[in-house]
Amino acid sequence: MIRMEQRTLGRTGRDVSVVGQGTWQLGGDWGEVREADAFGVLDAAVESGVTFFDTADVYGDGRSEQLIGRYLKDRPDADVFVATKMGRRAEQLPENYVLDNFRTWNDRSRANLGLDTLDLVQLHCPPTAVYSSDAVYDALDTLVAEQRVAAYAVSVETCAEALTAIARPGVASVQIILNPFRLKPLEEVLPAALEAGVGIIARVPLASGLLSGRYTADTVFAPEDHRAYNRHGEAFDQGETFSGIDYATGVAAAAEFAGLAPEGATPAATALRWIIQQPGVTSVIPGARSVEQARANASAAALPPLPQSTLDAVRDLYDRRIRAEVHPRW
Repeated sequence: MIRMEQRTLGRTGRDVSVVGQGTWQLGGDWGEVREADAFGVLDAAVESGVTFFDTADVYGDGRSEQLIGRYLKDRPDADVFVATKMGRRAEQLPENYVLDNFRTWNDRSRANLGLDTLDLVQLHCPPTAVYSSDAVYDALDTLVAEQRVAAYAVSVETCAEALTAIARPGVASVQIILNPFRLKPLEEVLPAALEAGVGIIARVPLASGLLSGRYTADTVFAPEDHRAYNRHGEAFDQGETFSGIDYATGVAAAAEFAGLAPEGATPAATALRWIIQQPGVTSVIPGARSVEQARANASAAALPPLPQSTLDAVRDLYDRRIRAEVHPRW
């Protein structure tokens, strides 16, 4: 196995790899992934030094969790920290975020993953009011006390939600969209998390694949792929698809970003390297549907830090092409 840089995931006290493995793709919302291919992705990630898997109870209605559970049962030598999420199985109303529901959702995830105690459970982008509820955090503390979970965290859509959660002493980490097309978290969220000792998990790091530079205005996505059916937030938050950027705008910006990649580095690896070196980031969690993608994602950890000239160019690209379109909505 390759040894990858490890960082402490906030208040969990556990170390995880700077590149983790996101497993939304294994659930099916990016098109069908065969079981054998899913296990191949997980194995390639582990062999490449990844020690952090991120999943959720709704990815494929539990399929992603189940695949991870079966993989880790077959690979007892794999030292992997698993973070899952809960909350999206119910109607998105604050009153559904109560202890009884938490226990029910937690029981299902523990069964799927084959674990008595989950390493980390994250609230899965709940209604904004949930982040300010004392009763919600009391319920999460109860899950810890009952040894159902070792720690809890949140996944958010907005910077305001992140800042509200960071102020809570029991929150171990915050998962937030962060990539070269989504810079707002750099302004307040990352500094606040760093000061509070809260981990930052960066999701949607390639803007749903835009930053790989592989897509054009004529690319057609499968009907079951969220990049076809959720471009305007028809099924869930628009920010989860192409980081909320108009597709044509994103394709044009991605073509320019590709020109910033250092010699020998792909645009995707450059984007991941950019995220890794942002102060306060613990781990970035790109997804993969193939062994080759998993290995390529992990390789970003071995790239040298990007020079200041590249960082400045990323900021300039964002200001010129992205900010005017999406910044007001954030």
